[in-house]
Amino acid sequence: MTRYFEYGEVELAHLRAADPKLAAAVDAIEARGHICRAMDEDLFQSVVRSIVGQQISTAAQETVWRRMVERFGAVTPETLCAASEEDVQGCGLTFRKTFYIKDFAASVRDGCFDLDEVAAMDDEAAINALCSIKGIGRWTAEMILLFCLGRPDILSFGDLAIQRGMRMVYRHRAITPQLFAKYRRRLRPYGSTASLFFWEVSHGAVQGLTDPAPKKRRP
Repeated sequence: MTRYFEYGEVELAHLRAADPKLAAAVDAIEARGHICRAMDEDLFQSVVRSIVGQQISTAAQETVWRRMVERFGAVTPETLCAASEEDVQGCGLTFRKTFYIKDFAASVRDGCFDLDEVAAMDDEAAINALCSIKGIGRWTAEMILLFCLGRPDILSFGDLAIQRGMRMVYRHRAITPQLFAKYRRRLRPYGSTASLFFWEVSHGAVQGLTDPAPKKRRP
């Protein structure tokens, strides 16, 4: 059964009370139905999927992941360590991604990287730990916290769609670090739920909300 990121009336009431502009977007989106964003069940697999998906489309990521599951049966530290580099690359991965994935698998298998410890850390410590994995940057670590560990307060400045959603809701031409920090404080401790709504806004879910960012001039 697919698990989805959970939010409810507590989170919605807080966001509505904290931010009238976001409240209007929340009401418009909720009127169409609850946002359902699928979650990863396994932290090891979430990291591997994140490495697989870098700089490729979602469809391509799913194709590569399906090949890995078909080839290895289960994507675990043991199966990936036992596989040759050629076998892993044969699923459609680059040499660099293959190296990152096998290096991560070996570190988990050998006990050098403790997934249970990471799951028990606070957000910032968990992000730092995940960023120590080759091929994982801050944005990817934040997405793992949100869509695998289900952390309630993840709002990523590095996510361009979230920045676009913020521009559209708040009518800013750009979201500076200072502006982001202001809204980040306002939306705590339910930044993850706010993220879902900013993503929806960025994809055109609220009629009449446009992106006020300056248009790029064509050369």
